[in-house]
Amino acid sequence: MNLRLIGISAGVLVILSLPLAGAIAGPDFAGQDDGKNGGLFRALGLSDSSPTSSMSPARSAAPAAGPEQPGPVEQPRTDSRCGPELSSPHGVEAQTCVLVAEGRTWGRSYYRNTSGRGLDAVLTLMGPAGRTVQIRCAVGAGDEPGLCETPKDDSAGEPDSYSAVAEFAVPDDEGPLLLRSGSNSPGPGDG
Repeated sequence: MNLRLIGISAGVLVILSLPLAGAIAGPDFAGQDDGKNGGLFRALGLSDSSPTSSMSPARSAAPAAGPEQPGPVEQPRTDSRCGPELSSPHGVEAQTCVLVAEGRTWGRSYYRNTSGRGLDAVLTLMGPAGRTVQIRCAVGAGDEPGLCETPKDDSAGEPDSYSAVAEFAVPDDEGPLLLRSGSNSPGPGDG
């Protein structure tokens, strides 16, 4: 047989066996120890775990890896204090909360309007030292859930010193109040 043909065949076999060997040896995630002394790349001499050693000839022939991809961004924790879910006989359901995250506080009301007409919601966030933020939201007719939210503002006290109230009414000045929902949780026996 031709020596050149044997060399090419051996190279093809090595290349074709790498995915199988990788599956058997387990992944090597950015040099993390997988319990098998470094996984496939270290076993083949393609990874060097010592930070001070120079690159081996086999490694220098490998293409340079791209920049390390960051993992998922960790979302800041949002604490909430919500009142009960309420519904009115007029077809409005709501739950109102005070939310706190990263030193900011805001009010939010989740709602559903099945009354068959558009409504106005006024959400008021009350904080310590008389601080008050109020926002008006248009509540469309329909069964889709929605939310009304005040702007996020720097916290000025403990989360318990804030409360929020949402009021849902017909959108004219004389319209009746259909539902009032607050962030206060019912106490024991308030049932």
